[in-house]
Amino acid sequence: MDVPSDAIVFWGVVAARVLVPLGVFRFPLPAMLASLVIDGLDQTIFQTFTSINLDDYQSYDKALDVYYLSMAYLSMLRNWVSRDAFDIGRFLFYFRLVGTVLFEQTQIRALLLIFPNTFEYFFDTYEAIRTRWDPRRLGRNLLIGIAAFIWIGIKLPQEWWIHVAEIDTTDLIAKAPWILVVAGVAVLIVAILVFRLVVPRLRPADHPFTLDADKHQPMVDGAAIDRERRRISEHIVALELLEKVVLIGLVSVIFSRMLPGADPAAIDILIGVGVLVVLNAIVSGILVRRGERPHGAIQSFIVFLVMNVALVLGAQLVVEALRGAILQHALVFVLLLSLIVTAYDRYRPLYKARFANGPLPAPED
Repeated sequence: MDVPSDAIVFWGVVAARVLVPLGVFRFPLPAMLASLVIDGLDQTIFQTFTSINLDDYQSYDKALDVYYLSMAYLSMLRNWVSRDAFDIGRFLFYFRLVGTVLFEQTQIRALLLIFPNTFEYFFDTYEAIRTRWDPRRLGRNLLIGIAAFIWIGIKLPQEWWIHVAEIDTTDLIAKAPWILVVAGVAVLIVAILVFRLVVPRLRPADHPFTLDADKHQPMVDGAAIDRERRRISEHIVALELLEKVVLIGLVSVIFSRMLPGADPAAIDILIGVGVLVVLNAIVSGILVRRGERPHGAIQSFIVFLVMNVALVLGAQLVVEALRGAILQHALVFVLLLSLIVTAYDRYRPLYKARFANGPLPAPED
């Protein structure tokens, strides 16, 4: 296959992996499931339709995985009405993020078993419940039980299979096709048990089925969101700034691995991110206080894009890009970071306004 065709397929897949997760803010469940499917099919597409060497794409793949999980976490700020579910989801997200950074620094595969990606399935479970029921009805103990079941019953075996045993499922099925039959029977048994034992015990649905996060959602007063946005802009030293430094710092360490030939020290990236995020918070605060609108998404994105260009240059990750060697990789790096920072600053005030008076009460029957 010729090079132009290879490039079209490659950048088409990368574009899909960048754009599809953006739907998670309005349509969280289908966007996450679609992102998971694309993640599972991308290398098969490359192997089938291109002659691309996939060595560099492995780094892209890790960065794009972290990107779409970050979008899912940020959509929680926008959408989740259960404070307990949010707290559990936030812990699971950062727990996996720390584990991924440790793995990138050490290449010890067992770390991915110790820090499993429980967050993604917990997120999907919450969003699946929300299609018919109000999540505010879910008690803390039930939510912890759901997370524990996913962690122990699903993710630990899966992480061991993939990252410790390193078993290639495609090759295994090719050698032993009967495994598909066993897996199908197991899924059927689980489905029967769910419909016989779980479904009859479910309370009546709270609303008709919907995949739209804005349907049947308790509204948050716009004036309260504006007040929180202004409060954040006036108090630079706050938990919001600390979380942003941690989030962008950890994500940047992982993203830095997608730049061929770059091997920056994690501590250098974290320090650089800390300095630049603080400077950005100051600039962003000035824009919020001066602007007619408290927060403009396009204006904010441009500011953060400039900040992240400075971040990449300051960390000396694109020195070679000036010669044209890895410019395309650096641009993807900057784009992903800018999207994450923009979404965080846009939806953190909404989250603060929603829970300003504590957890939301469950709806009355």
